[in-house]
Amino acid sequence: MQNAFILGAGLGNRLRPLTERLPKPLVPLFHRPLAEWVIDACNRVGITRFAINTHHLPNAWASFGTGKDLTFFHEPVLLETGGGLKNCAAWMGADPLLVHNGDIFSTLPLERLLDAHHASGLPVTLALRSAGSAKHIALDASKSRITDIRSQLGCAEGTHVFTGIYCVNPSFLDLIPAGEKISVIPAFLELAKMGRLGAVVLDEGVWLDLGDRESYLQAHRELNLEPDIHPEAVIEVGAVIERSVIGRGATVAAGAVVHDSIVWPGGRVASSGRLDRCIVYSGEMVQGIHQDQDL
Repeated sequence: MQNAFILGAGLGNRLRPLTERLPKPLVPLFHRPLAEWVIDACNRVGITRFAINTHHLPNAWASFGTGKDLTFFHEPVLLETGGGLKNCAAWMGADPLLVHNGDIFSTLPLERLLDAHHASGLPVTLALRSAGSAKHIALDASKSRITDIRSQLGCAEGTHVFTGIYCVNPSFLDLIPAGEKISVIPAFLELAKMGRLGAVVLDEGVWLDLGDRESYLQAHRELNLEPDIHPEAVIEVGAVIERSVIGRGATVAAGAVVHDSIVWPGGRVASSGRLDRCIVYSGEMVQGIHQDQDL
């Protein structure tokens, strides 16, 4: 499998106001856009060709992925997960496709997903987790077939979490009407009714949905992906940085205290700044005392 589709067109409402500046997949995680981490994960399993759908702030993608094989599909009107996938059918061609939400960070063993999909011969294989708060997926006894989603078929209560990562064959797109704004879930349910919606449980590795503020802060507290302070950040003598991530070109003045916070590339914190659980994203100089704020 050499192709992947990254879902990048969402409005990112749960991450506002951060997504008023950047689309959600371009929000930085340890100095790099979320979508760049997705591409790296795909590259590790031999996937090198990518489609990305866009809607909100499409011009922000202009400098992304230089040197990569990327094709963008702009959606003037949002097509949702099913419509967006159908929209790239011609680009997909006759080969299987990995689909990956743009706001997910994971170190899941994607090779196991690809192998399970190839071996099953099914149109779709979803990657699942056993632990998590959104257990909407019900499985059969073999844990290789999905029998229900959110109990919509009346078969069973959910026991597993959908990761937002899955494989599809081109034939799956026949279940999605062209040119419509539609979720992928109705097509999944049609396959589940026929016993043809595949699954693989991947409990190894890290999986984080970074779609809201708390999970975004948590990821920077718990992960150790790159140095917390970018080498090109300017931290003046006398500034105090505690459990925080400071981005490229950011400046923290002498006397400032930054605790459990994230300062985006180019962010500026004045000497009077006292930040706790804050996200500095706007590029404007931050002064004074702030807690649990986006600045």
